[in-house]
Amino acid sequence: MPEKPRLGRWELLSESPVADFGVFRVRRDVSRSPRTGLTHPFVVLDGPDWVNVIALTPASELVLVRQYRHGTRSETLEIPGGGVDPKDASPLEAARRELREETGYASNDWTFLGAVQPNPAILSNACHTFLARDAVVAGDPEPDAGEDLHVELHPAADADRLVASGAIRHALVLAAFHWWSLQRRDGLPGAC
Repeated sequence: MPEKPRLGRWELLSESPVADFGVFRVRRDVSRSPRTGLTHPFVVLDGPDWVNVIALTPASELVLVRQYRHGTRSETLEIPGGGVDPKDASPLEAARRELREETGYASNDWTFLGAVQPNPAILSNACHTFLARDAVVAGDPEPDAGEDLHVELHPAADADRLVASGAIRHALVLAAFHWWSLQRRDGLPGAC
């Protein structure tokens, strides 16, 4: 395999806050290209890390949520997930909380599957994916005031069909399913 070329490091000349929208803070960075020596402005969205949860019931059903998404102005079918709050001790604790709040389900069997950078061109955060086995109803869902969720159970064996049919289109859910497929294929243990 040929050696990869090494890129020079961009020199950060300045960074300044632009706006704070709660879920994201917008900042403007000005950096110098190591290749051309020219300076360029960049917009970066700073926000909390996110978590995604692939929750499986004892009957091998996926716990999914259907919800309205304002970015696309459409309903989506997704796995439970959300932001890591400052009160969460870790991404795992955020995953436990999000599963419980969005679906009413809980699990005592958790595996870390992996993490991705949702869009490193403009986002500074990461999205952590967890597998929750033997998820069972522990109470009623308690969604945030800005969420309207409907919980759906689908056979885990239908995951590929849900993606291929376009029923699931959320890129971070697809990334989570990829981690899950690697875990099933290679037996990657993960770590919490």
